[in-house]
Amino acid sequence: MIKKWFLTIVLGGSMVALAACGDDTAKETEGEETPQEEVATDQESGEQPDMPEADLEGIPEVVAEVNGEEITKEDFESVYTGQFEQMAMQAQMTGQEVDQSQLKEQVADSLVAQELLVQETAKQKLTASEEQTNTALEELAQQNGLTSSDELLAALKKQGISEEEVMKQVETQVKIEQLIASETGEVKLTDDELQTYYDEAKAQQEEAGSEEIPAFEEVKPQIEEQLKAQKESEATQALIEKLREQAEVTINL
Repeated sequence: MIKKWFLTIVLGGSMVALAACGDDTAKETEGEETPQEEVATDQESGEQPDMPEADLEGIPEVVAEVNGEEITKEDFESVYTGQFEQMAMQAQMTGQEVDQSQLKEQVADSLVAQELLVQETAKQKLTASEEQTNTALEELAQQNGLTSSDELLAALKKQGISEEEVMKQVETQVKIEQLIASETGEVKLTDDELQTYYDEAKAQQEEAGSEEIPAFEEVKPQIEEQLKAQKESEATQALIEKLREQAEVTINL
């Protein structure tokens, strides 16, 4: 769904990094079979553990309000279900259960953050040109393994999402990217910063006994891109925190 992709892109992938499990991870005790051992046993017997289901019971019609704007049950369930499915697949491999209460809170917080950014773009009267929107749509298609925006629009149409809705979401994405760019300014990185990042990564690889990473000059462009994205993400989170302090936010979960 375009809304899930949009949310992930805007928040710098933070949804993907949501904690799948709670802090109360079951500890191994002597004589007890660990969750990992149980998973291994199931795999040896040829049986796959059952995929858990998203718990949507008791979700209110209005999940949250942000300065009077409602985040509806439909909006929440669309994002939550997608995130839960990702976490559930990871949980099957680790043998740990998804903490659905924690995940619901995190999804609600992320939707609130998204709404705060959208409202700020309106407040600043930011606009998205047709060229900017079309470029963003092409990038979105490529990120999802498609060859063109037409292919993306066709795929979404099969899911019941109109071209008008897609373009509206992409325009919003462009405006938020402008907002974030104005907050971060031009991100400048020194060679010392890049070298330090490389040295730390190399030391971690060596400590873990992993394969040696390529030479610094070979991976320098990727390091620069990654550090810029990191700084932009930090600036985005700082902006969200500032906007939330000034806003009237109610979460009804």
